[in-house]
Amino acid sequence: MSNGSKKFRVEPGGSLSGSFVLPGDKSISHRSIMLGSLAKGTTEVTGFLQGADSLATLEAFRAMGVKISDPAEGALTITGVGLHGLKPAGKALDVGNSGTSMRLLAGILSGQSFDSELIGDDSLSRRPMSRVAAPLSLMGARVDTGAGGTPPLHIQGGKNLVGIEYPMPMASAQVKSCLLLAGLYAQGETAVIEPAATRDHTERMLRAFGVEVVTQDSRASLLGGQELQATSIQVPADISSATFFIVASAISKNSEVRLLKVGVNPTRDGIIHILRLMGADIEMENQRLLGDEPVADILVRSSPLQAIDIPEHLVPLAIDEFPAVFVAAACASGTTRLTGAAELRVKETDRIQVMADGLKILGIKCKVLDDGIEITGGLIKGGKVDSCGDHRTAMSFAIAALRSQKPIEILDCDNVATSFPNFVELASSAGLGIQEL
Repeated sequence: MSNGSKKFRVEPGGSLSGSFVLPGDKSISHRSIMLGSLAKGTTEVTGFLQGADSLATLEAFRAMGVKISDPAEGALTITGVGLHGLKPAGKALDVGNSGTSMRLLAGILSGQSFDSELIGDDSLSRRPMSRVAAPLSLMGARVDTGAGGTPPLHIQGGKNLVGIEYPMPMASAQVKSCLLLAGLYAQGETAVIEPAATRDHTERMLRAFGVEVVTQDSRASLLGGQELQATSIQVPADISSATFFIVASAISKNSEVRLLKVGVNPTRDGIIHILRLMGADIEMENQRLLGDEPVADILVRSSPLQAIDIPEHLVPLAIDEFPAVFVAAACASGTTRLTGAAELRVKETDRIQVMADGLKILGIKCKVLDDGIEITGGLIKGGKVDSCGDHRTAMSFAIAALRSQKPIEILDCDNVATSFPNFVELASSAGLGIQEL
């Protein structure tokens, strides 16, 4: 069993109702700190996620000499130092559980004049980092990983980077973003070619800071040496956090929830398409732009779900939401099949295996595939499951209790604070019978 101290106990059944403002988008919060720090001038951010992951990014840039105010209800000010104004931290930069922080920082730090070291917690220290170290080396960077291509990362400064055109072997917004950020420091053009579309928050935000980014089909490119100019960033609510409430409302009886100002970037809305294919009653209201990001209010009502074969082209557009999708599949009629999702095996945990193990304990039939899973909907009995320190897995098992016969106890829930620090409070106010133990 895992060693986390926090546990969730969730009573069976119930329904959800109400309108809710969810935490700010984690991906956009990370990038607001990074680009605001590298810009000239003062950047104002609202809606910043005050979760452990994005706060780790904030503390890393503070350690490198950037003045960032303490977040107050999601609002903060960043006094940018320009592309070449960062200073040596004088210690290893500890980014905790955040793969986004480590991979994107690797690109930025490759362009600095000083050496750096990036470390993380036990979970992050098992995640693959050669996927950024290898292409960065093609640009002239020196990034040394630990044994097996995992953290810590040792990054040598003073390297002259050159732009490359890099066909990515796997769809990864973190790898794409890492290389584009390194490209700011490179001579010539840096181009990344994706095998499938991934979230484009980096490209959108770079443009907001005045950088010309060219995107055509699956190719994104920029020229090195472009300076960033301070701007204002409004962070929408995180669709990954919204997913737990969307699935919860769909699977529980007599439920209706409205989620306000949720980011519905077309490179992140795969969860909406997947659940609608399963029969979920989801309406998008008040669609508009918040800065450079599309947002909407999302209305979800209870609805009977049907099993589907999840289209592979939607997988990269919902890669963080699959633990909750697996719960939806457990409540659907028939067998849902997911393939093309090998990336789920190298997240905070092997999310396919951990979710399958837990669902089997709860009485759901699962078959694990090399790159996916088959889940046959059925009766959720309740029981004790281990999230293995994965925040999304913990929250997914929590909402499964809405359809369980007996309580569900979830172990090792400390890391829920990385993305959704007020999950228990908000879910309880919506109608979920959840307690933190």
